[in-house]
Amino acid sequence: MKRAALTAIQVVITLAIVWWVFRDPGKRADIAATFRRADTDWLVAGLLGYGCVELISAWRWQILLRVQHFALSFRRVLALTMTGVFFNFFIPGGTGGDAVKMFYLVKETPGRRGLAVLSVVVDRLIGLLALIVFAGVLIAWKWEWLTAAPETLHWVWIAISVLGASLLFLATTFAITGSGVVHRLPARMPGRDKVAELAMAYNVYGRAWRPALAAFFLSIAAHIGYYGVFYCSIRALVAPEDKAPTLAEFYAFIPVIGTITSLPISLGGVGWREQLFQDFLGALCGIPAGTAVAISSSGYLLTLAWGLLGGLVYIAYRPSEHARLREIRAEVRQLEHEIAEEEVAQETGSDETNIGSRL
Repeated sequence: MKRAALTAIQVVITLAIVWWVFRDPGKRADIAATFRRADTDWLVAGLLGYGCVELISAWRWQILLRVQHFALSFRRVLALTMTGVFFNFFIPGGTGGDAVKMFYLVKETPGRRGLAVLSVVVDRLIGLLALIVFAGVLIAWKWEWLTAAPETLHWVWIAISVLGASLLFLATTFAITGSGVVHRLPARMPGRDKVAELAMAYNVYGRAWRPALAAFFLSIAAHIGYYGVFYCSIRALVAPEDKAPTLAEFYAFIPVIGTITSLPISLGGVGWREQLFQDFLGALCGIPAGTAVAISSSGYLLTLAWGLLGGLVYIAYRPSEHARLREIRAEVRQLEHEIAEEEVAQETGSDETNIGSRL
């Protein structure tokens, strides 16, 4: 009921933002005119670029799987990755593709359920850390330009707040792991299972720093490639008489937009992303609102095409056991609870060993 209510709220917000962005007939006419003059070569480059992003993502995940001696072929890992892309785009409610990847990876690796789940968790954590570093460096580099317009200043500060909160979360959970207090967290504490799950992830992957570092740099490359899809849309759609942002300027503001649209406000950032592109490109580059909205929508549609392809991969993938989304969510929650209990038990056993040695 709670999940359904949150999804319903997201749907309403998405429809409201989309109406607000596209309400002006003049803007809609400008959007149509912008698409008619599109440079298809740049659009094809953006489409192919996002395909490379998913190849990098699959490679990164395979590196993390090999740390725990999982012997899945790259083809199988890529199929699971593309399946996750499909569910990220087409299943509302915040579950996304991670739960689906966890579920079917567990089916591929019977007997190693916990470690299979942790590989997805660490993959997400490294991607988040890479985003924080990537965005922080670029925002600091172009700070004066980004904050020159009142329309963009507040968005920059919101993104910094989100990134700072994410970094604080990572640091706090890491500190909890290092101090060994996971087992002292109350059993009914909200989020306790997540904290314990992260603690086990840090413990399992903490000694594999070389693969983790490789995964981090691959995450940076994936972020560059993903945002590059929207840069291709700019090159394809901006009129010759308009001033397009330079590559450095683009990569300074696009992580701000990406960070804000990652918040679970609208479905997939739809509508919200278009408004942000309109604000940044309009205030900093003087690009017309219709063109800015067309750029955002074009970039999203190019990535959406790979989500559709992920659906075809899922149909052809034929995992050992298909299941309904409700069953997937329930089993993943149970798996995460089992991992948390195992980590708490290990922490408790470690403490008892230390007490015994002192006695």
